[in-house]
Amino acid sequence: MTDLTPHDTHPWVAEARRKISFGAMILSPRDLSPTTVDFARRLEQLGFASLFIADHPLGNGDCWTTLAAFAVATRTIRLGTLVCCVYYRPPELLARHAADVDRLSGGRLTLGLGIGDAPSEFEQMGLRYPSVPERQRALDDTIRIVRGLWDEAPFSYEGELATLRGANVRPGPVQRPRVPVLIAGGGEKVTLRQVARYADVSNFGEHETVGTATTLDDVRRKFDVLRRHCDEIGREYESILRTHITLPLVVARDRAAVEAKYLRVPERRRTGQASSLKALTPDEAITYYRGLADAGMQHFVIGLIPDDVETAELVAEKVMPAFA
Repeated sequence: MTDLTPHDTHPWVAEARRKISFGAMILSPRDLSPTTVDFARRLEQLGFASLFIADHPLGNGDCWTTLAAFAVATRTIRLGTLVCCVYYRPPELLARHAADVDRLSGGRLTLGLGIGDAPSEFEQMGLRYPSVPERQRALDDTIRIVRGLWDEAPFSYEGELATLRGANVRPGPVQRPRVPVLIAGGGEKVTLRQVARYADVSNFGEHETVGTATTLDDVRRKFDVLRRHCDEIGREYESILRTHITLPLVVARDRAAVEAKYLRVPERRRTGQASSLKALTPDEAITYYRGLADAGMQHFVIGLIPDDVETAELVAEKVMPAFA
């Protein structure tokens, strides 16, 4: 079986780890409108290094259609999925979508993948919700199939997720040496081993669906585990960009404004994401992210409520310069 472990450092990873940087994730943009595209342009203007979209096909605009719009509207910001569920599309279609967005963006795609964490969404889409081990094997399958379909030689594969005979996706992506893969989650036995084996980027955070790293000790422990997995397969630990997701981040200029803004956060987020929601002043945000940076995080993705331009502007104006 082909070895898909990266034995080099992707150029974006090499650049991103030179200093602490910030990205954004627009949470559940319910319609792909000119306003959404304008927000993407604004984030690029503010100096955000990356922009991610989640994959919830029935709840908001399709992630790949959205990224295609962002790709032609922006010039420098890195674009990606955080994350694309490996069950929501056949891997051949995923390879097609990802290659198209990479080409449209001039080679700025990061392919974020995950095993799915919403049983109700699977049910709504008429999909069986497999066990965790089966979903983890599907992630292996997906990475091997997508990478194989992008190779020059005709690709054949037989696994649990798909069977292919002499297939290719053409034209493929333009990014070299490869489209970087991000694997989300903090599972120490399997997920972080998959990160070591396949990924250029690790991503986890506090919420139970993104890793349950609720303390700085959790973060340090998970990175120690990731380092051990890298050592076991002979991979350079520093070739993996270590990224964190805040779900969501709300920033206002002072404590009174923060408390008022927190009450305007949709109730479903205040309850469903209570373990990870951060409502902070700029100084508090600096302290929060400085702790994570000291624990080993290198790139911070802030989850933005779709109309919350103020948080993005305050992070760019007040927080980012503290890490310059």
